[in-house]
Amino acid sequence: MAFKDRYGPYAVIAGGSDGLGFAFAAAAARRGVNLVLIARQQQRLQASAERLRQAYDVDVVPLAADMADVEGVITQLDAQSKHIGLLVYNAASCPIGPFEGQTSEQLSLATAVNVRAPLLLAKHLSASMIAKGRGGIVLMSSLAGGQGSPNIAAYAATKAFNATLAEGLWSELKPHGVDVLACCAGAILTPGYNKAETSKPAPGTMTPEQVAETTLDALGCGPIVIPGAMNKIGRFALSRVLSRRAAIAIMSKNTGGLT
Repeated sequence: MAFKDRYGPYAVIAGGSDGLGFAFAAAAARRGVNLVLIARQQQRLQASAERLRQAYDVDVVPLAADMADVEGVITQLDAQSKHIGLLVYNAASCPIGPFEGQTSEQLSLATAVNVRAPLLLAKHLSASMIAKGRGGIVLMSSLAGGQGSPNIAAYAATKAFNATLAEGLWSELKPHGVDVLACCAGAILTPGYNKAETSKPAPGTMTPEQVAETTLDALGCGPIVIPGAMNKIGRFALSRVLSRRAAIAIMSKNTGGLT
């Protein structure tokens, strides 16, 4: 079955106005799927939607919304009355720096955007997918979520949640024809990464386009995808070869300097 027939006619891309989210939107549009883009900044969202319409001749619906208010997002989605066959949850909040210096508000926002929103949005959108007997859900995780990651401890923990959620849903929803996948990516050359990173890119760093294409190609093939050969080796070493203490120490070398 063609991608657009299995996962169309519309894909919801949460956090879809730039960076990896925009790359996911473009990858889905190239496969013939119409789009519902969700992001907070109205002007940037409108510009991205127009670029995608012009480039791929698909319908693009921009929804300016904050994923911290997932109930509001669901209300807006329902008002559009689009048949959603694919959810790509890419939105994220990432408190960076020592845990002792992070505020309760920052941590609450990370939980709302990274945990509560994908959980409830997947619950809401999967109902119609189950009824139709087809569909897909992609949740963005991270190699940082495979073990404790100093200076992004809360973010890493939320990404571990998404990977575990995807694995459970993959098993539950597969008999209903709904494919679920967690993308456990390494470093990605997004605007956020470039802003946070002050030294040269980490080994295995990939472009958003590479991650998006690899992930959508893997949808339906299993519960987890790790884009990039070097990242696959790193994940194997951190999770299967090294002790947890050693794995955390290695991650600290990569994340300990983030501010």
